[in-house]
Amino acid sequence: MKTIIELFETTVANYPNNIYLWEKKDGKFQGTSYEETRVQVLKLAAGLISIGMQKGDRSGLVSDGRNDWIISELGMLYAGGINVPLSIRLQENELIFRLKHSGSKYIFVSGVHAAKVEAIRSSLPELEKIIFLDGKENPGENDINYSDLMQTGEEYLKTHAKEVDAVWKNIQPDDVANISYTSGTTADPKGIMLTHLNYAANVVQSNTLMELKSDWRTIAILPWDHAFAHTCCLYAFMYKGASIASVEVGKTPLETLKNIPKNIKEIKPTLMMSVPAFSKKFKQNIEGQIRKKGETLYKVFQFAIKVGYAHNGMGHNSGKGWRFFLKPLQWTFDKIFFKKIREGFGGELKFFIGGGALLDVELQRFFYAIGIPICQGYGLTEASPVISSNALHAIKFGSSGRLPKYLELKIMDDDGNELPIGQKGEIVIKGDNVMKGYWNNPDATADTIKDGWLHTGDMGYMGKDDFLYVLGRFKSLLIGNDGEKFSPEGIEEAIVDQSPYIQQMMLYNNQNPYTTAMVVPDIDAINRDLKKQNIEPGSEEGNKKSLEILSKEIQEYKKGGQYEDMFPERWLPAAFVVLPEAFSQENELMNTTMKMVRGKICDYFSKELEFLYTPLARNLTNDVNVAAIKKWNAK
Repeated sequence: MKTIIELFETTVANYPNNIYLWEKKDGKFQGTSYEETRVQVLKLAAGLISIGMQKGDRSGLVSDGRNDWIISELGMLYAGGINVPLSIRLQENELIFRLKHSGSKYIFVSGVHAAKVEAIRSSLPELEKIIFLDGKENPGENDINYSDLMQTGEEYLKTHAKEVDAVWKNIQPDDVANISYTSGTTADPKGIMLTHLNYAANVVQSNTLMELKSDWRTIAILPWDHAFAHTCCLYAFMYKGASIASVEVGKTPLETLKNIPKNIKEIKPTLMMSVPAFSKKFKQNIEGQIRKKGETLYKVFQFAIKVGYAHNGMGHNSGKGWRFFLKPLQWTFDKIFFKKIREGFGGELKFFIGGGALLDVELQRFFYAIGIPICQGYGLTEASPVISSNALHAIKFGSSGRLPKYLELKIMDDDGNELPIGQKGEIVIKGDNVMKGYWNNPDATADTIKDGWLHTGDMGYMGKDDFLYVLGRFKSLLIGNDGEKFSPEGIEEAIVDQSPYIQQMMLYNNQNPYTTAMVVPDIDAINRDLKKQNIEPGSEEGNKKSLEILSKEIQEYKKGGQYEDMFPERWLPAAFVVLPEAFSQENELMNTTMKMVRGKICDYFSKELEFLYTPLARNLTNDVNVAAIKKWNAK
């Protein structure tokens, strides 16, 4: 399997009548088979060729996940073009940069996002046509309605079928399929060139970790431009003739988000792709629903979860040894609680595949206990993106799983020497899934790919058990005043996941005497706790108690606390400041993949960061913290 074209054509030949795409129309999900999808793809490719698309021409794509998203991409590829998939969350200036930098001649855009694209067209001198997926009233000479383009293509095929065939049959493995831009945590996002071979190879590699079945279904809840969803949903499922549903698109992003639980029940997925942000939300919703039924039931549920934790161990040793004796209790709680929870996910969900960021062990334990394990993986867009993953037959909490076949990995020190098993250094990989390079950026390409090896910029190590352990980005490392380095992500995620009172946290130490933290509180959870103690939220006593609750959560990881041995104490915060607002995409402190943009957070909260290294910050009820708690209560 060397190209996406070959991948698709093979599947159409093997599974012509299998449903590839499920989309909600007229109030119910309707299926489109692989054969029917191909008909649409060829019409679109012919339409694009007829309006002048040449081999190597770039085209932006701005749309929510839907049938037309993947049909548009495949249509571009069959016409010899290159797709530039763009996040629907990008601001106008971010779109301009990517479309200009890639030299896109065309843009495909859905109705919800059309106004944003219209507003920037005068800033894009190379732009020739905008293709409106949902049509446009009174289109201008440089506007094309998608349905009209399809019709044009259908007519064009009647007389030019051989020419169209010649184009797609001549696509080579090394031809670029996508230019996928990095998520913009730096001033200049880089355009990652992924070839047809990169995708085809990564799909085959991924399938050696866990084999998908042709009758499996998923609902693609992650953005389709996201490398993880792109490869692991759209193409990995295609490889096996399996089917993908899109989320029902609402009139607003919030409405679309609210459709996810309902659509999951309707589609009854076999497996789903998730990222920590979604997994946390699912967990909160499950706990919230049970809590609504009364504190007594919630306490029984918490005990059931603890039994599940004990029975499952670290995943790979679930039910083994003395854990076998917990089986009857585990089975009982499964009948009482967990089966009903799984019905909320459609009742047929076997497991999640996790990606996108590090996943806390607590979340992995929770979902394994309720009978829907998260098989956490690791990757990055430059690797198309899959590098490793846990699988149902080989799962170990806290790890990023095992390597697939047809991929090499080594751990390197700062001097470029390979390190032995168990020692941590930079993760470096080699395989046909390694990107071609960065678009129009030879210097960045040379820094990242050396002798065919991709230097990921991530710290990790290989265990003796052949599991890969990823510790975090080198760029986000805490650096002590003695030069020692430590990755903060594991600490941040553990505290956020295990604390009902902390929504977000960022640790900081840039060659300082001690580590500090910026904390975003969950004020509703804190106030619920205060009311149980008959303390009025917002009162002087309430503000003081709120800060004590937050402090106690952090102290649990220090000497004498519940999690005292989890992390080295020197990397735990000696002082923290409560922030007056959360990290979000609106204030640009979270990127489009819902990761913290650390540099921007430090700039945005520079006063709070400066305050953290003053003696006053050591006083828990300092003016800065009290003012922030007051602000949260006033919202």
